[in-house]
Amino acid sequence: MKVINSIADLRDLARRRVPRAFFGYVDGGSYDELTLRANRADFEALRFRQRVLVDASTQNLGTSILGRAATMPLVLAPTGMAGFIHGNGEIHAARAAEAAGVPFCLSTVSICSMEDVRAASSAPFWFQLYVLRDRGFTGELMDRAQAAGCEVLMFTVDIPVGGLRRRDAKNGLTVPPRLTLRNALDLAGKPRWAWSMLTAKRREFGNLSAAVARARGVHFSQWVQSQVDPSLTWDDLAWVRQRWKGKLIIKGILDAEDARRVVDMGADALVVSNHGGRQLDGASSTIAALPAVVEAVQGHCEVLLDSGIRSGQDMLKAMALGASATLVGRAWLYGLGALGQQGVALALDILRRELAVTMALTGCKDVRAASRDLLVAQAR
Repeated sequence: MKVINSIADLRDLARRRVPRAFFGYVDGGSYDELTLRANRADFEALRFRQRVLVDASTQNLGTSILGRAATMPLVLAPTGMAGFIHGNGEIHAARAAEAAGVPFCLSTVSICSMEDVRAASSAPFWFQLYVLRDRGFTGELMDRAQAAGCEVLMFTVDIPVGGLRRRDAKNGLTVPPRLTLRNALDLAGKPRWAWSMLTAKRREFGNLSAAVARARGVHFSQWVQSQVDPSLTWDDLAWVRQRWKGKLIIKGILDAEDARRVVDMGADALVVSNHGGRQLDGASSTIAALPAVVEAVQGHCEVLLDSGIRSGQDMLKAMALGASATLVGRAWLYGLGALGQQGVALALDILRRELAVTMALTGCKDVRAASRDLLVAQAR
């Protein structure tokens, strides 16, 4: 592919270069993938108002996210197993985000550990937390994140049980990857990927390796699966808020009542998210849920949005409906799978250029001033 000028182009290249099981993990959703498709369809249904004769010679794409300047309203979302999309994937993403001037958030279930990322990059990064059954180890994760210089903790709350992700089972996804007769030909046809994995620092969840080592005799993936905790409640959010001294974001909010409660419990921000369509199938798309959540919080915390964003146009639509910033996960993973760190940088550049052009053609000179006026009124 000689010309790459969209996230879709990066996806096509990643699909050819990443083993089927790992590409399917990134690309798929849960159950019948209704919410996965709705995330895109509802963005596509929104229409811009084209405006003319507005001076587009100067623009401001920059903003502030939780008190830190960013070159555009974008965060690289936490994604599990990025280090299996390309060796050292989380390090590559952190470096690309640093160069682009946007935040990077590391997942609890990353392959590179938070210490690996800290040693390989100079910009502060965020850490995403799953509260595990082992609360003592969960506390250790928070302590390690603070020691690594993470100023922001993102607590994901929408996974008390794992969604039924049918593609993963059909594709034979395992952690760490196993060579079988079923996948041997697929892996043999991915030499770039294989080399990146052979030279990678790790091939299992780096943040969790210490706890797994303490649970002697338990297989790595078995221990990880055992730590998903269906007993999580608002009391656990209170515990995290009391223990974490930095900025706190709650990720996984779709309901206005839940949003108000998050504000009451002292969160600095929330993320309108349906886990990229990977948890409750049939849930609302995030862009459809966004206006009610924004109205519910009344400006008392920042509202970010993820799930479904594939272009700079999507970013501006989310800002127009009240988001203070957006997160992308699949977009940067497609870039990573296609071209490594260069691909993540290219994904960010594509999103930035699309945002700038769309702002110019809608008469928006400052992304922070984006409002519903940028969109054609929708029938209620």
